[in-house]
Amino acid sequence: MESTHTLPHLLTEQRLSDAWADVLKHPVDATVLKPNAHRLAFADPEFLLRRDTRGIRIQLEMLKPDLDQIEQGVDNTVVVFGSARFVSPEQAQELWEQAGDDARLQAPAQRQKRNALHYAHAREFARLVANYSTMQPPKQRLFICTGGGPGIMEAANRGAHDAGAPTVGLNIVLPHEQHANPYVTPSLSFKFHYFAMRKMHFMIRAKALVAFPGGFGTLDELFEVVTLVQTKKAQPVPIVLFGSDYWKRLINLDVMLEEGVISPEDVNLFHYVDEPHAAWDIIARFYGL
Repeated sequence: MESTHTLPHLLTEQRLSDAWADVLKHPVDATVLKPNAHRLAFADPEFLLRRDTRGIRIQLEMLKPDLDQIEQGVDNTVVVFGSARFVSPEQAQELWEQAGDDARLQAPAQRQKRNALHYAHAREFARLVANYSTMQPPKQRLFICTGGGPGIMEAANRGAHDAGAPTVGLNIVLPHEQHANPYVTPSLSFKFHYFAMRKMHFMIRAKALVAFPGGFGTLDELFEVVTLVQTKKAQPVPIVLFGSDYWKRLINLDVMLEEGVISPEDVNLFHYVDEPHAAWDIIARFYGL
């Protein structure tokens, strides 16, 4: 069957479908979304979602999370990245029991049981950070910040939530929508359209980055930070790779060093750990906490 999207149409189409769909979900009055030349510009969703106003939208995505965090006293964060696909140990056990004798389900269920340890470690690490922070003056507190979604992000937000600490979530609108996990503090649960602005907000307040095993998104976020630190566009911060077996198999720094594409000192940008306390100790030593 012939596609309804011709090439000229795809080349000229101005799409902000995800953002538009998100606006339509929460209308106070559906009629306000109809074009109206007499509406004030800043109260006109159709105008703000035009291609020509992209710069304004980017500025708004810069300002809104920044101002809200300032007002709520979030000055310093520990950013936790990792796979959205890992589940809690309890969920992993349920999947294993559901697999039964089905060989097709046993392998993925076994993998989930293995990776559930990362979920547990992320939760414990975040709890350690939160327990430290609750004893500090407001300006010296460290807040757990994640992408706000499921998996490792949920685990980290959950660990801080267990300790009674506020947690930050920087979510992103995706074609298959990613909802904020229930452990993000509602007033610190932000949603982005632009990946670039989201990554900028990860770095603005970050005093450390802890990357658990993950896929393309985790790698993108990790190397964004590494590049900024390596090129001295950002202040040095501890970059902790949790799960040394995974990271050393995935990223062969020795090859990069042998080929001369990185400098010897660049190898020291990373710290490999396998236990929550070890990750926290690296951050604590770096800042003399």
